[in-house]
Amino acid sequence: MKRITIVAALAGAAVLAGGAALYVFNARQDATPGRAFWRPADAPTRPAWSARVTPLPDRFGDPFGTVVDGHGNVFVADGGDCSCIRRIAPDGQVTIFAGGHAGYADGVGAAAAFDTPSALAIDRLGNLYVADTHNNAIRKVAPDGSVSTLAGSAAGFDGPVGVAVDRDGNVYVADTYNDRIGRIGKDGAVTTVAGSGTPDYLDGTGTAAAFDTPSALAVDKHGVLFVADTGNNAIRRIDRNGAVTTLARAPEDERRPLLRRPVALALTHDGYLYASGAGGRILQFDPSGQYHALPDADHPEGASYASDGSVRLYAPRGIAVKRDGALVVADGQAQQMFVLAPPRPGTPPPQARPQVLPAVASMPWPVGPQTEPHEVVGVLGEVRGSYDGENRDHFHAGLDIRADVGARVLAVLPATVSDPYPNWTFGQLGEGMSIGPLSYIHMRVGRDASGKPLDPRFQVLAGPNGKPARVRVRRGTRFAVGDPLGTINPMAHVHMEYYPGGVAVNALALPFTGLRDTVPPRIQSIALYDASGQRLPRKKGQRLHVARTLGALTIVAAAYDQMDDNLARRRLGLYKLGYQLLHADGSPVAGFETPRITQVYNRLPREREAVKLLYAENSGITVYGSKATVFAYAVNNTLHDGVALPGTWNVDGLAPGDYVLRIYAADFAGQVALEGRDLPITVE
Repeated sequence: MKRITIVAALAGAAVLAGGAALYVFNARQDATPGRAFWRPADAPTRPAWSARVTPLPDRFGDPFGTVVDGHGNVFVADGGDCSCIRRIAPDGQVTIFAGGHAGYADGVGAAAAFDTPSALAIDRLGNLYVADTHNNAIRKVAPDGSVSTLAGSAAGFDGPVGVAVDRDGNVYVADTYNDRIGRIGKDGAVTTVAGSGTPDYLDGTGTAAAFDTPSALAVDKHGVLFVADTGNNAIRRIDRNGAVTTLARAPEDERRPLLRRPVALALTHDGYLYASGAGGRILQFDPSGQYHALPDADHPEGASYASDGSVRLYAPRGIAVKRDGALVVADGQAQQMFVLAPPRPGTPPPQARPQVLPAVASMPWPVGPQTEPHEVVGVLGEVRGSYDGENRDHFHAGLDIRADVGARVLAVLPATVSDPYPNWTFGQLGEGMSIGPLSYIHMRVGRDASGKPLDPRFQVLAGPNGKPARVRVRRGTRFAVGDPLGTINPMAHVHMEYYPGGVAVNALALPFTGLRDTVPPRIQSIALYDASGQRLPRKKGQRLHVARTLGALTIVAAAYDQMDDNLARRRLGLYKLGYQLLHADGSPVAGFETPRITQVYNRLPREREAVKLLYAENSGITVYGSKATVFAYAVNNTLHDGVALPGTWNVDGLAPGDYVLRIYAADFAGQVALEGRDLPITVE
């Protein structure tokens, strides 16, 4: 019989070594009354480990908080229509553990009700603690599924989103819209740990400190609290005496900081901290406070323009650490749970799930009248510049619909706000708000043309000078079709981005009532460039002579689209591009029997730099300083399902002779350009 030696003892648990495995004797009872159980010990955390992202099969309405119990069950707070707590068993079976409809009721299992549950915490006895956001309450769920209220309306919470529990059973609350951190003692007493009650950024002790929309908490074995201070783009630390310091904060002068709007936190047993970061990244903080984005095991840096080498989810809302060090992540925008773990040797990466769009017969417009068509002035995938002079800075990520300045922006889908901090850039041209799978941008969020709030769902907060400085919209706020969301700002259009399942897809997939496009795209010019970037010269009206020794060439086609009822000056981007090589008599060259489709703008790459791959240098639009709107596509480079890759057209394998290079250019409605599509060439 193998000898087992006790090597450590920790407050209610003993760690034992038995052969190569570590085990812990836990005082918590298992499913059999009166019996304790043995469980594997927590694995040591590996710094800078590479993760493979594996989606769990089920979809959720609004997955937010998540925890893992000692048996390997994963619990998820689903703030969607069910407003419930789901349990994912180790075999993958998903059941509703408590709740099932929006409301406020204590009870067992389905007899209980939550309203937009958010973060979860679990204690040593297996009790769950739920930040029941829209009920302004903290609820407790026992291992048998019975739900009780730990602290309700009398506690004065305002939309609590985060919750944590320490080893002694004290429960800590991110009192999100009171901008405080609260504590519920074992005796039920509610006190303030830190926070002034006004959104601000101040280190200090107790109420001398300030937070801005704190959304997640984690507590270590010493009772030290960590706070995802969402509105301050920061991770804060609170010691046992209530002293608040800043562990990390995004630099104010950094355009695209790694730490932005953190919402999820999780601590390991050995002092590492995980947090959500910008662009769906998962950040790992070491015990000294240094942090980095978790690398992606399947997409190393430089592999394509679709990845920068880090794990890229969509909107991580909750993180839980499994005993083997793997992470379980609740992604609210993807409406899915993911497991992040090191890849096992010999296992292929998981395949992406196909995007399922909701079946909608017709869609109202985001400006009035909602049942009549409006002019579309921008589509997904168009090149956009920056105000510092870069004409190819990023892709246009949505659909622009013209409207008069001051006109109301109206909801087109019934939806509930899932993000604790869903709006941005108050008073600026890019001001907007995210609701459900849609973002509405270029509007005064929640305000009329004079700056007054449209209704009580929008809280206008004043700055230090007493003037309006921001609008607060709480997680769990509901909007129906036609509800006003804001008013058009001086950009004179509303920009809509569509994220079903987390992925930015072409919003033309939404069937707006009366939208018509019977106008085919127009091709303005076709040019070839050599490997050094020099344009091959061509005399007007003559064939372009191409030397076979040039090898790889770049094909650039300048083209644009229009829709019915567009202004004559309006230019829109294309949906699908490609090319075909024909003999002089019009018959296709072998391998080009049909056009070679190289770019499809159904989805966008995650990386901004891909815009420089798909558009040539002379691209740009007038609002950023260009003399004319030019969409000059590098047709040989590819974009398929959001993955952009470089490509070339090789002429060294062609037989000398006359050919026709034909450009394929189509819009979303399927109209194809017929004029200006052919470039006669002679290969020598």
